Amino acid sequence: MDGRVNNGGHKTAGRKPKSDELKLVEALDKHIDQEEVYKMLQKLIKDGNIRAIQLYMNYRHGKPKENVTLSSDGFNINFKELIKFD
Repeated sequence: MDGRVNNGGHKTAGRKPKSDELKLVEALDKHIDQEEVYKMLQKLIKDGNIRAIQLYMNYRHGKPKENVTLSSDGFNINFKELIKFD
């Protein structure tokens, strides 16, 4: 076994170990100039590329909270009301 957590019963299921992620980052860093990436992202943002803007905002400020409304045939559930801890 390669160190992965065996989720789902399949030998390749589950998340790869952190060490594998670090090896990948190290390999990429040998071939990619971070300053060049920052400059490219800055150019894309200045050009109005919405994906670049979203990427920057999500990493800089975090994703906005998502609200979920569940309804079915006029039956509405307000989960905030259900889990109040007054």
